[in-house]
Amino acid sequence: MVHATFPPLLLYYNIDMAPSSEKELIEQVQKGDLEAYGEIVRAYQNSVFNVCLRVLGNIQEAEDLAQEAFLRAYRNIAHYDLSRPFGPWMRVLAANLCCNHLKKARLECAPLEDEREVLPDDPHRSPEFLLELSQEHQDLYRQIWQLPESQRITLELRHFQGLSYQEMAAILNLPLNTVRSHLYRARHKLAELLKEEEGD
Repeated sequence: MVHATFPPLLLYYNIDMAPSSEKELIEQVQKGDLEAYGEIVRAYQNSVFNVCLRVLGNIQEAEDLAQEAFLRAYRNIAHYDLSRPFGPWMRVLAANLCCNHLKKARLECAPLEDEREVLPDDPHRSPEFLLELSQEHQDLYRQIWQLPESQRITLELRHFQGLSYQEMAAILNLPLNTVRSHLYRARHKLAELLKEEEGD
């Protein structure tokens, strides 16, 4: 099985393959060609990793979940609908996997005295790591990682993956109004954080 290699440069836009090339490669994979899947992995490893990192906020977990997303995609490639673009489907699969991972982690954690969603200290959010990002992206990532988990996820699904509110509600298993509320708060909180950053 092909393993993805994740570079330090992170982007918040997606670069997808040409539809004709993508379809041809997927058809080859469906016939058992692992090298063709390797090309697909190399084409989408950046954008899939970025999805996982934005949702999870941790490099090691993002790498692990991105690898798992590619494995799951490969296991289901025989049933993939070739009329759909692969990139968006792959990124939503990764986002969904990360959401489930966070839900499982919450269930396994003991209750905290302070129930507010607080971002734990993590060396992968350190100034040294942020220096690896281009200056253009540093502020955005720093502020996204300060958002509560529920807000990070809705922001990712809506603005980075372009899902509808109905699709988001289905993935998150939440009422539509709750999804709208999380997204509204995420937008306002992120705007406040970025404004504070500019004022410093």
